[in-house]
Amino acid sequence: MRRRSLLSILLSIFLIGECAGMLALLSISAAGQQVSKVVAFPLKAKSVRFAAFGDNGTGGQEQYDVAQQMVRQRVMFPFDFVLMLGDNIYGSDTAADFRRKFEDPYKPMLDAGVKFYASLGNHDNPNQRLYKPFNMDGKRYYSFRKENVEFFALDSTYMDPVQLAWVEKQLSASTAEWKICYFHHPLYSDGKFHGPDRDLRARLEPILTKAGVSVVLSGHEHFYERLKPQQGIYHFIIGNGGQLRYRDLKPSQDIAKGFDTDRGFALFEVAGDELYFQALSRTGEIMDSGMIQRAAAPKAP
Repeated sequence: MRRRSLLSILLSIFLIGECAGMLALLSISAAGQQVSKVVAFPLKAKSVRFAAFGDNGTGGQEQYDVAQQMVRQRVMFPFDFVLMLGDNIYGSDTAADFRRKFEDPYKPMLDAGVKFYASLGNHDNPNQRLYKPFNMDGKRYYSFRKENVEFFALDSTYMDPVQLAWVEKQLSASTAEWKICYFHHPLYSDGKFHGPDRDLRARLEPILTKAGVSVVLSGHEHFYERLKPQQGIYHFIIGNGGQLRYRDLKPSQDIAKGFDTDRGFALFEVAGDELYFQALSRTGEIMDSGMIQRAAAPKAP
């Protein structure tokens, strides 16, 4: 009787299936029944593959669980770098803290050459910008390009006029087909505890919209949320990389998908005009998946 009850428990396991060059992942129950089908990563040559999470730097077991799941997923989906969405190191940040809250949990990925590109959160010491493994080059905000994608890491805690001018100039000068911004505080959120940063939205969103930004990634809220497009921009909140605010999402017509019961991270692949994504929990549960088609650039008058 006990054996039968154990077998009836749903386990999230992943099977690799290849069809026409696509990686297909299925969530399967212990009874062998398909629970859900996941949008496949195309794994195309020269595509841009990366992971993202925020609010991770606790040093707790849950953070280590997320890191271990990322290592397992990288066998199937070989991403090259990770975007960090702020609150990278909670509390003290001595050399021992950096080891326990960053170097140790992510050691297999760091040893494999995976780069981490950090943005600063409200719990971060601004001097983290000097920590070489965060690849910030001593700057509070910066950009970098991979193939047809340019990434803009911003400091949403201190969004002063100088930074706003820099953002507008860099975005307008970018020739990348995809422009992805990431920073800590979400412009839109359905969290009960924090909610959206409306002041930041009023200052930053017009610049992002005018420049044709496609995707914005944020943390701060300790859950996962994908919102319906706002002003033509797709917003993801991935603030459960180490922290969790259990059942903090409130019902909203703006939620495309939400998950607030476990820690997790997200995977992305930009292939031509398509961006594929999957969000997973630390146990491997598939939280969300899909594909975003890049909007055509507006024609000059």
